[in-house]
Amino acid sequence: MAKQRAEPFLWLLFSAGGVVAALLVPALLLLFGVLFPLGWITPPDHDHLRAVAAFPLTRLVLFGLCVLALFHWAHRFRYTLYEGLQLKHLHRVIAVLCYGGAIAGSAAAAYLLTAGL
Repeated sequence: MAKQRAEPFLWLLFSAGGVVAALLVPALLLLFGVLFPLGWITPPDHDHLRAVAAFPLTRLVLFGLCVLALFHWAHRFRYTLYEGLQLKHLHRVIAVLCYGGAIAGSAAAAYLLTAGL
């Protein structure tokens, strides 16, 4: 029987994270980093943003963005260390640190999105 590998699942998370980050992060940065601070668009008040963030679907989308972006980073950084720095002999340590960091960051995002609001 063939040994099951996690590699296809990790590539799926990598590609999904890249797509989601490419679509959502620039829009959020444009709004909250440029348009609202410069006054080109009237920013929503704190109570409105808190109400939007309290909506379960918003929390789910933010959690998905965090998780997928973290796994995209982990996979990209892992292969940067493997191929760019030629650290293939440390493949287990690098994989554990990269994906462990993504899992820890995902748990922190879950905690902040559930208990923080």
